[in-house]
Amino acid sequence: MLGWFKKKLKIGKKEEPVAEESSKEEQAPIAVEKIIEKAVEKLPGAKPAEVQETPAQKAASILHEDVGVLFNRLKERLSKTRSSFVSRVDELFLGKKIIDPELLDDLEEILITADLGVGTTQELMDSAREKLKRNELGDPLALKKVLKEKIAGFIHSSDAPAELVMPKEGPFVIMVVGVNGVGKTTTIGKMAHKFVKSGQSVLLVAGDTFRAAAVEQLQIWGKRIGVDVISQQSGADPSAVVFDALEHARKKKTDVVIVDTAGRLHTKVNLMEELKKIKRVMEKKLAGAPHEVMLVIDATTGQNGISQARLFGEAVDVTGLTLTKLDGTAKGGIVVNICREFNIPIRFIGIGEQMNDLRDFDADEFVEALFAENDS
Repeated sequence: MLGWFKKKLKIGKKEEPVAEESSKEEQAPIAVEKIIEKAVEKLPGAKPAEVQETPAQKAASILHEDVGVLFNRLKERLSKTRSSFVSRVDELFLGKKIIDPELLDDLEEILITADLGVGTTQELMDSAREKLKRNELGDPLALKKVLKEKIAGFIHSSDAPAELVMPKEGPFVIMVVGVNGVGKTTTIGKMAHKFVKSGQSVLLVAGDTFRAAAVEQLQIWGKRIGVDVISQQSGADPSAVVFDALEHARKKKTDVVIVDTAGRLHTKVNLMEELKKIKRVMEKKLAGAPHEVMLVIDATTGQNGISQARLFGEAVDVTGLTLTKLDGTAKGGIVVNICREFNIPIRFIGIGEQMNDLRDFDADEFVEALFAENDS
């Protein structure tokens, strides 16, 4: 899926022009096809629909099938979150005909334990109680619909299109930040793979010069997807590495530069200052850089992710989020909470270890997968 790149960054290969209406000369073979269709229809067990299917129809059916497969995979990967949230709501509502105070209290507990957060849960419950007072909720099913709509509203609140476009000159620079263990380097590799698939040249920068084997890990990703990696020896000044990398990218006319930075605790002031320094070097070397400051958050950390988003945002003005390991947590409500708390769009979600398991975040798709009925 390359939706984010094409929609938000406006890059990628040009779309093929739509074929115009066929001319009279092109219509001749169609008449022959009609004759064949009529003859085939008379054969025992024949299936005219198969004969009528055009290449365009076949392509459309394949595309539809691929979309369905991707959605089912997302639904499957969110199963832990769904079982801790939507399934528990369904169990709570099972057999209930009316909405009473006890049911609302139990619902509130479910929302909080699903990691929606106290503030988000309170707003959801206040909305539900207000509608109940106005007799707008006849039964628990109506209440579930309200929850779904309200949650979708929270997620859409930060889904406003960000004006991120390729600069007129020089590369598009992404600075990736986050604490240790969230999956930054893996996310960088998968993100670079997406850019390569969209036809862009990519340069990876090993700005994490402190963690053992961090450079080697990024180099492995570079070889895997066929892109260059700029690095220096362990312990080198990360700002110097970034400076040299941007110079290299300008000379080579690279399209995209993705900078890995050392994982650092968001509570360590001196380490956050180092990030600020790296960003200043980028700005000085290349006007407008970094064009994106991507914060990677491990969804399994729950409410601690909120603190990370707040403090990293204050330090380096985070412009986009990636939430990893959503397939391994029962507390995927953090997605809803982050969208409500911050006006920072979620770019990607990680739902597995495969190369294509870094998915462009689609608010509607996420909500539908979260509330999807379990397969029988």
